Amino acid sequence: MYLKKNTSFTKKALTAAVAIPLLLTSVIGAIPADAKKNNEVRKTESVQLEYLDRGLVAVSTSQGSFLSWRLLANEASGYSENGLTGVNFNVYRDGKKIATVEDSTNFLDKEGNAASEYYVSAVKNGKEIDQSAAVSTWDNQYYDLPLKKPSDGVTPSGESYTYSANDMSVGDVDGDGQYEYFVKWDPSNSKDVSQKGYTGNVYIDCYKFDGTLLYRIDLGVNIRAGAHYTQMMVYDFDGDGKAESMFKTAPGSKIIKYDKQGNVTSEKYITMPKEDLDKGFSNEDDYRMSAGDYHNHMVDMFMGWHEHEEVVNGNWPETLEEAFGIEKKYTYPLSKEDAESLANYFIDEYAPGRSTRNELRTFEGFIVDGPEYLSVFEGATGDELETIHYKQERHDDGLMWGDYAMSRIEPGNRVDRFLAGVAYLDGKKPYAVFARGYYTRSSLVTYSWDGKHLKENWSVDSGWTPMSNPFNDSPHGRSGTDEEFGTLTTQGAHSLSTADVDGDGDGKQEIIYGGATIDHDGSLLYSSMDTLPEGSGDPGTTARLGHGDALHVADIDPDRSGLEIFMVHEGGSWAPYGYSLRDAKTGEVIYGGYTGKDTGRGMVGDVDPSQRGLETWAVGLWTADGSKISDSAPGTNMNIKWSADMTTQFINGSGNNTPTIDDWKKGRLLTADDTRTNNGTKGNPSLVADTFGDWREELHVRKADSSAIRIYLSTDVTDRKLYTLMHDVQYRTGIAWQNTTYNQPAYPSFYFASDTDWRDVPTPEFWTPGVMSKLKKLMDEYEGSGELKGSLFSQLTNTYKQAEHQLEKGSTQKAVRFMEKFVTQINQKTNHGDISQKAKNNLSHHAKTLLEMWNGEEKKLK
Repeated sequence: MYLKKNTSFTKKALTAAVAIPLLLTSVIGAIPADAKKNNEVRKTESVQLEYLDRGLVAVSTSQGSFLSWRLLANEASGYSENGLTGVNFNVYRDGKKIATVEDSTNFLDKEGNAASEYYVSAVKNGKEIDQSAAVSTWDNQYYDLPLKKPSDGVTPSGESYTYSANDMSVGDVDGDGQYEYFVKWDPSNSKDVSQKGYTGNVYIDCYKFDGTLLYRIDLGVNIRAGAHYTQMMVYDFDGDGKAESMFKTAPGSKIIKYDKQGNVTSEKYITMPKEDLDKGFSNEDDYRMSAGDYHNHMVDMFMGWHEHEEVVNGNWPETLEEAFGIEKKYTYPLSKEDAESLANYFIDEYAPGRSTRNELRTFEGFIVDGPEYLSVFEGATGDELETIHYKQERHDDGLMWGDYAMSRIEPGNRVDRFLAGVAYLDGKKPYAVFARGYYTRSSLVTYSWDGKHLKENWSVDSGWTPMSNPFNDSPHGRSGTDEEFGTLTTQGAHSLSTADVDGDGDGKQEIIYGGATIDHDGSLLYSSMDTLPEGSGDPGTTARLGHGDALHVADIDPDRSGLEIFMVHEGGSWAPYGYSLRDAKTGEVIYGGYTGKDTGRGMVGDVDPSQRGLETWAVGLWTADGSKISDSAPGTNMNIKWSADMTTQFINGSGNNTPTIDDWKKGRLLTADDTRTNNGTKGNPSLVADTFGDWREELHVRKADSSAIRIYLSTDVTDRKLYTLMHDVQYRTGIAWQNTTYNQPAYPSFYFASDTDWRDVPTPEFWTPGVMSKLKKLMDEYEGSGELKGSLFSQLTNTYKQAEHQLEKGSTQKAVRFMEKFVTQINQKTNHGDISQKAKNNLSHHAKTLLEMWNGEEKKLK
């Protein structure tokens, strides 16, 4: 193993905090030095998080009914040896209390059966403060979420294709505290970005948990299908308590709506910018290239060769003959006839001479022209909210990006590498991140969304990678033209990550862009490099850690301060490492190994609980401090937090193989019969996330025929009590970007393992903008069910409206007084008969939650 610490290129700057009007936060309480002695939880910065309900589920097992539900982060107030403490829970079966649970958020009811119905109530200071919705019992360890499969299609070349469900994301689109499910449909002719050929359209659906299809977005013919093209960011970006979705669109993208019977009721194209319409672009345009179109494209490119900026500036050869290394025979500007002759030579002789894989005579299906957009859609309806031009634009078909420079000529490849993510750049609220490029030119831009418009926050661009000859050069491993961000080139991975890595505790997240990290303010935090070892391509020279397929950011070594980054690298003999663990704050390598080859897979997790810290594996298995455990290693498709003891499991299976969940020590834990993973040999589930139940993750995989998403729940009873992982900012943003390119697992901001020290688990101070709307929904629901009636309903409705009105005016103090009045009205003894105990508890609980947030804001302002 090659062990060495590296030198990082570091720049850092400050950013100003952004005010968030009307979205009220609880006060940030400083925890005293002796907090650990008093068993107080460690608080973090105050942030916007989702309002979530109890997430209760019940599953029939051979031992009885297994129940699992959420602890919310604001309900944790202390810690014990095996978990967090705070509210406890009473469990009810068929309306009768059967247990009180204090040490976890699950329960095995040995007397339960398939007909049993359950609810749980949170208990604080011996008193029930709320009541969950009642749930019936699942027949199996899984739930099938029904899907509406798109119809088959035929490409312009006559190829038939079918559809299968692919990547997923989740978001609460209506503010009820329950997730809706976003599903991307991929055609069977979906392509890697380097592969020629037509693809079918990509669709993105939004489903309720019962399988109701709310709408479908057809990305149209001008967005190719493949893992590198479409990342869907689903998040509550504007803080209204309801999630939006954002992704790349193009002319022809449209929203399809349905009635309750699943029939199409409307189809509406996105709104193209006026300047594009004025130029003659249209939603009916089709920019997909046929083989003939590509030939004509090359003719046009060659006719304009003398005017290309790099030729004019003297950076590229003046003639194409010089670029191809043949005798000069044409005059410039080229006539169409001469350009056609050179295009034929390039396609039929030059390109095949560089590689037999260069089959440009049959190059088709790519989109290298036409507008590119970024669109925001309302989560609940799919309505388009805004469409802007995608930044950065493609510029060309990849010529400037290095797509023609290597022996393998791949037009449309490096230019069409996209990434996306969500990051809390100011430590308070989420921003959208969209990127283009990571082999050569690398660029990314961040946006805030205020409910009406996208506002660019900052953008980063490495600049072009200089080449002496765009048809015969190596564009990798050299800096771009931008003075600050030039070293970002070649560092990007097939994913990105967002985390607060700089250790200042402000909650402001950085963007880990493979081998480099962008600070929260858009400056370059570092770009990691090291010395090439003996046996490499150029021993003793400094090189980037470089591009890789897998990237993991977590607290891997709990005995070191801060987070670590484990990454694999594909630079082979031109990369210092095949795998590396580096300090997330500085980018310095802690340990790693030179492999001399493309090391394509790697993962981290607590798979050996006898070892301290998380293990890392790529070519072998290593401890957190770099000691080798084994030459063999667990699977690398995806990991999952499935076990009761907080160890890490991994998911195997790809292609037509049945997915399984396996444990490195215990063996097979689950066989997901009649389901499949996605993305070929990558073997990714559609989603791995803590979407309901306790803190463990659910496995979301498509049924073999894509008729449903099958969601598996771990049914092992655990005595570990932890709030839902979705209330950890790093984990929650990780779920948002998990669908990006080569899907990667999400990790919390704290050390999550079998030996977690619960004193070190942070509990976020947070505000949930959905509480106000949820309170109104509850009143309406209880009025409809008869649990809230008479004059009390009218009184509460009026008081609620007064509080809402004061908030809109910006008067928090007056809103507090009206909400205090709301609580008093609920609890008046004269209300007996007008309100059920369930409605009384839940309405009081939500009102008091609002008061805590508002009073906290008032204290902070004072």
